[in-house]
Amino acid sequence: MSGLTYEEAGVDIEEEEEAISALKDTVLFAREGKGAPLKSEFTGLVDFGEFALSLCTDGVGTKLLVATKMEKWDTIGIDCIAMNVNDTICHGAEPIAFVDYLALEEPDPQLTEEIGKGLQKGAELSNMTIIGGETATLGDIITDFDIAGTAMGYVEKEDIIDGSEVEESDKIIGLQSSGIHSNGLTLARKIVDESNHSYHDELDFGTIGEELLRPTEIYTKVVLEAVKRFDIKGMANITGGGLKNVKRINTDFQYLINDPLEPQPIFEFLKEEGNVAEKEMYRTFNMGMGFCLVVPPEDAHEVADHVKGKVVGSVEEGAGVVLEEKGIKFE
Repeated sequence: MSGLTYEEAGVDIEEEEEAISALKDTVLFAREGKGAPLKSEFTGLVDFGEFALSLCTDGVGTKLLVATKMEKWDTIGIDCIAMNVNDTICHGAEPIAFVDYLALEEPDPQLTEEIGKGLQKGAELSNMTIIGGETATLGDIITDFDIAGTAMGYVEKEDIIDGSEVEESDKIIGLQSSGIHSNGLTLARKIVDESNHSYHDELDFGTIGEELLRPTEIYTKVVLEAVKRFDIKGMANITGGGLKNVKRINTDFQYLINDPLEPQPIFEFLKEEGNVAEKEMYRTFNMGMGFCLVVPPEDAHEVADHVKGKVVGSVEEGAGVVLEEKGIKFE
């Protein structure tokens, strides 16, 4: 196997961005007054008097196919909630309520019970109520199942964190991911499927399938505590697009990563088995850093200790994200 890429596995990030832009360029109506949209990047914020309401929706992606291979569905609900709340907190909003949407090929009480266990755990970890949802049987449309959800949060408007106060010399704090989270699974699955391994193989780091299913870390508690105690200028959830997400904090600067977090062994396995280029790995996967914060330099080490993270880099003049020691730059 030689040089696999996310695009060859079936996901072209640039085409996805073009498709999203086409949708955004079409949906232009904006309400005025209460409920009017506010500037935001990772989640939708709307004006609600002295508060802003946050709305965010996301799913789990092809990680569901790994769950079916392993016949293990009790953590998928955690991923569904994590993918939403980790975006919600990027602007300092606290998630408070969640609704889910579960589409099934056919009714399966055992499957839905297992998914429910994960949703319950995710709700506990993010201190958020699941207030309802929708389940649909769509055998003519899908095979197996799909799950997505929407999180609602709130933040006082004067406390919104939007990256506008970021300055040169600010420091970047990286928080460890729990593993692959819920991004890049299309490439990861292709690598495993075309290798000499199965999802049930036990390697030095554990069973391949179980490692791929390791739930996405939920950062709600630790991040919102940090927001209350420190001057947090910007935050990013490292999801689809890998470390390119960091530049979404404020595109007026360059983000220099000169001391990155150590990727978990699953990433080295995927890199070697798929012969994936280093830049492609950092563009597709979180590579050990699931979330990051930008803080003033004088607070950096105290914040890093509080969130059990690490100072991984700094904000510089320029544009994009640079991994200095690896010679990688994302414009």
